[in-house]
Amino acid sequence: MLIHPNFDPIAISIGPLAVRWYGLMYLAAFGMLWWLGRRRIARGAAPITSQQFDDLIFLGVLGTILGGRLGYVLFYKPAYYAAHPLDIFAIWQGGMAFHGGFLGVIAAGAFFAWRQRLDWWRLVDFIVPLVPPGLAAGRLGNFINGELWGRVTDAPWGMVFRNAGALPRHPSQLYQFALEGVLLFVLLWWYSSKPRPRGAVSALFLIGYGAFRFLAEYAREPDDFLGLLALDLSMGQWLSLPMIAAGILLFLWSQKQR
Repeated sequence: MLIHPNFDPIAISIGPLAVRWYGLMYLAAFGMLWWLGRRRIARGAAPITSQQFDDLIFLGVLGTILGGRLGYVLFYKPAYYAAHPLDIFAIWQGGMAFHGGFLGVIAAGAFFAWRQRLDWWRLVDFIVPLVPPGLAAGRLGNFINGELWGRVTDAPWGMVFRNAGALPRHPSQLYQFALEGVLLFVLLWWYSSKPRPRGAVSALFLIGYGAFRFLAEYAREPDDFLGLLALDLSMGQWLSLPMIAAGILLFLWSQKQR
């Protein structure tokens, strides 16, 4: 049995100003996305210029934050926020959803492609391999905060988290770090290193993330205000199933683009 290190969630404190680890993870996520994207642009393996990419990053940040927050509000606590609408803006209290952030980025990318008259699928195929390192950073932030812990387990690597009782639990944040962050990045980076049909790389992202998230949810403790839903699946699993289905359909469509 292991004990969570109980990291201080505040990385740096200067007077009344507190910089939290989770916020630094967001900065690291966008920093890695920018660096990886610039590498591919320098190699001529991108459908956009460096200037266009910088503009896209700005829209992507807005899409991630707005979409992630609205996704949490609509998918997880619609009744609460309908009764307390001003709390929607209290993002410092936590509450972001990947699936909402994903939709927000898609919307931002669609707007950007329309304004710049770019091929939508080529743009998305360029972006998705850059995303998993940011997902890994986010899960690492969850682990540092000691939040979103896993279900009770008797595995030797089970970990006791503060505020989660005395029983050891799966460090599911690290599972997601490895699956959705590291492994998915390796797969996408390798697959996208050669020319592929339009939409094929995006399809692999949808299938890969959806499948890895679905599996990891079996080790993650369901949200206490939701619990398990139909068929004993969590909300994260139900939101991942449409991603997998859409990825399969997109992959089949992409093969016809050859």
